[in-house]
Amino acid sequence: MGHDHSHDHTHGANKKALTVSFIITTTYMVIEAIGGFLTNSLALISDAGHMLSDSISLGVGVIAFIMGEKVANYSKTYGYKRFEILAALFNGVTLILIALYIFYEAYERFMAPPQVASTGMLIIACIGLAVNILVAWILMRGDTEENLNLRAAFLHVLGDLLGSVGAIIAALLIMFFGWSFADPLASVIVAVLVLISGWRVAKDAIHVLMEGTPKNIDLNDVIATIENVSGIASIHDLHVWSITSGQNALSCHAVVDDNLSIQDSQQLLRSIEHELEHRGIGHVTIQLENNDHPHENSLMCESNQKPQQHGHHH
Repeated sequence: MGHDHSHDHTHGANKKALTVSFIITTTYMVIEAIGGFLTNSLALISDAGHMLSDSISLGVGVIAFIMGEKVANYSKTYGYKRFEILAALFNGVTLILIALYIFYEAYERFMAPPQVASTGMLIIACIGLAVNILVAWILMRGDTEENLNLRAAFLHVLGDLLGSVGAIIAALLIMFFGWSFADPLASVIVAVLVLISGWRVAKDAIHVLMEGTPKNIDLNDVIATIENVSGIASIHDLHVWSITSGQNALSCHAVVDDNLSIQDSQQLLRSIEHELEHRGIGHVTIQLENNDHPHENSLMCESNQKPQQHGHHH
């Protein structure tokens, strides 16, 4: 129960961090977009465009957390927690598309650099930097390591923060040296960083959706942990996956000694579950079988084989 309570507490803190960040970001995004058009700065417009994606991503992130709170039902037996991963994938793809658009716009500006109102650009970029630092600090207080949805939003904001720095440097170069190419150059540097972070988030989200082994789980360690429990001869059909960020699940078949009693098997399952919980796996289902159990395929189980025993869910 402690595992679930801590997950719920973190979930609530993450949702609050995203909601506050969404309000701040959306407000400033409108200001920066207007400022970008008034000063004719691509660095500001691209930063505002990135902030728009931030705003959308934070909004989608909040919806994802709310959806994740919906209880499981017969239609969705794991509930709606996987919606958080879909939100992260959406954010990752959005980041990639924004980066490509900035590259295109920057190319046009390199060919024909326009006049930029550098003083206005500098003021707006400085305020933007302050806003992004505040939002990044709020998000950092959440679980940006484990929660993919929150990490995607944090990377959006981090890209924005760098965008503001780029816009400030570009404004100073235009003011003091008249280097008009500094504006599209700053936007290109930001676009590269945005592209990298977008690719990473999308790749991690796809890994979860493809039922990939969680990155913080060592499969050899899991196998050794189960097989080292007294009474377990061997295991097969092992699957470890993530339901959503920070919630890992495992299922396998375990071959046990023939003379194991029902009471012994219950104790054996509890031992395995206890060991696996310390390794970040809180949802465990194990089918116990003896050496006579027919087993033909390493991936699929015969559906007519009735499980002798299941581990309870945490």
